[in-house]
Amino acid sequence: MTSSFSLAPVIESERLRLRGHVAGDLQDALPLWNDPIVTRFIGGRPYTREEVWQRLQRYAGSWVLLGHGFWAIEEKATGAFIGEIGIMDAKREILPSFGEDRELGWALTPEAHGKGYASEALATVLGWEKARFNAACLVALIDPDNAPSIKLAKKFGFTERARTTYKDVPTIQFERRRPA
Repeated sequence: MTSSFSLAPVIESERLRLRGHVAGDLQDALPLWNDPIVTRFIGGRPYTREEVWQRLQRYAGSWVLLGHGFWAIEEKATGAFIGEIGIMDAKREILPSFGEDRELGWALTPEAHGKGYASEALATVLGWEKARFNAACLVALIDPDNAPSIKLAKKFGFTERARTTYKDVPTIQFERRRPA
């Protein structure tokens, strides 16, 4: 039996439904995390079935432990799974440290690229975060060559915090500070 239970709230935008992951999402998440267009900037290689399954478990656990996490992104019109977006506390061993700042991340299927879905999903998550936590600072870790994600982050007020490496890979830390 596949569980359909999730602690994550369902939040919606005009065209998208963001909902917590369930066990059955493994089949939809596998192609996302095996697509070279998606993974070239996130890990640089396809993820195994085991790694994707562990990712889904981590998402669910984050909601239980922290009250925030990642959502599956669905097109409202079709119900199609088009990606993932959310808030995490990965306790990354990175300098400079994220400290208590929450991290945002996103990944969309190549079929969803160029349709404004990432902007719509990020605006929805930022609205939810502001109402729920209103964190003083949010961070995003983006590959220097990932021009679309950098453009998206800047669109929402993220500015470069530091250029560094994470697991021996060059990366840029972006931050979005709450106005004083």
